[in-house]
Amino acid sequence: MNVNEIMALLPHRYPFLLIDRVTDVVAGESIAGYKNISINEEVFNGHFPGAPIFPGVMIIEAMAQISGILGFVTTGQKADDGKLYLFAGVDKVRFKRPVVPGDRLDLTAEVEAVKRNIWRFRCTAKVDGQTACEATLLCAYQDRDSLA
Repeated sequence: MNVNEIMALLPHRYPFLLIDRVTDVVAGESIAGYKNISINEEVFNGHFPGAPIFPGVMIIEAMAQISGILGFVTTGQKADDGKLYLFAGVDKVRFKRPVVPGDRLDLTAEVEAVKRNIWRFRCTAKVDGQTACEATLLCAYQDRDSLA
């Protein structure tokens, strides 16, 4: 799945679209994709000057976005259909190594459970085969109109 196909599913756009490509997806089960980390990203102007590190919260957001793609593929819907995946919780987060410009952040998510409209995903982010972050994400699948 290329970036245009990703943008057809997710509501995110530059500078907050954090998935460059989906390399594998099995509806209802798992997904793999990546984000290329570039020094040209605005976040590196302040995080941190002279020692650029991709922020942990943005790694978690990238894991949420790859999970959202899996959810949309599984349900056969997209953000333009008025649906959103919103954070409901983040558990068991562990950061194992920094992510820096030049890295390719390989992302995976697996569906652990779905109850009503709450999805639980087991996620990992790796660089060169080494775990950078792992977390369990809870996402609420909602109608966009219910937020107004």
